[in-house]
Amino acid sequence: MDFGSLETWGYLAVAFFAFGGSLFIVAAAGVFSYMGKMDLTTALAIATVSNYMGDMFLFYLGKYQKKEIQPYFAKHKRKIALATLIMRKYGVWAIFVQKFLYGIKTLVPLSMALSKYDFKKFGFYNIFASLLFVLTIGLSAYYSSEAIISFFGIIKERPWIAPVVLFSIVGGVWLLMEQMTKKK
Repeated sequence: MDFGSLETWGYLAVAFFAFGGSLFIVAAAGVFSYMGKMDLTTALAIATVSNYMGDMFLFYLGKYQKKEIQPYFAKHKRKIALATLIMRKYGVWAIFVQKFLYGIKTLVPLSMALSKYDFKKFGFYNIFASLLFVLTIGLSAYYSSEAIISFFGIIKERPWIAPVVLFSIVGGVWLLMEQMTKKK
């Protein structure tokens, strides 16, 4: 086993970051698989299992370690309220929706656990939500790899584009979250 190779560290990175719900690492796994640096099936399987375990861990913390985690979420009351509203409005579908919503994907499993949602039921639906999330992001990146690679080629030629795109995305997500969490 070559401990300096992308294959070795790439799968570990997929497992680690997918545990936290990173859609970027799943997309990167799709692109690297397209380039022949990783096996697509293995990378997506690792991402699915790790993503599932990450949400189950968050649900466990919310259900059985409430007092220990509450201080960490004191500053995020609006986001927790939004996550709770999403859960109430969409029910089971909130488990699926939260996977794609950056900024509250951590809070929905916690909110569901705090609201006494059934652990087994969450685990059952989370299997399908994790699978849908990883397949959607991973396969989209895999089949869009040529465009993604050429985009990074443009950024390599014109490095000023990267911060503009990054700040635009971050700013857009921030504005969207601000709008969603404002009182109406």
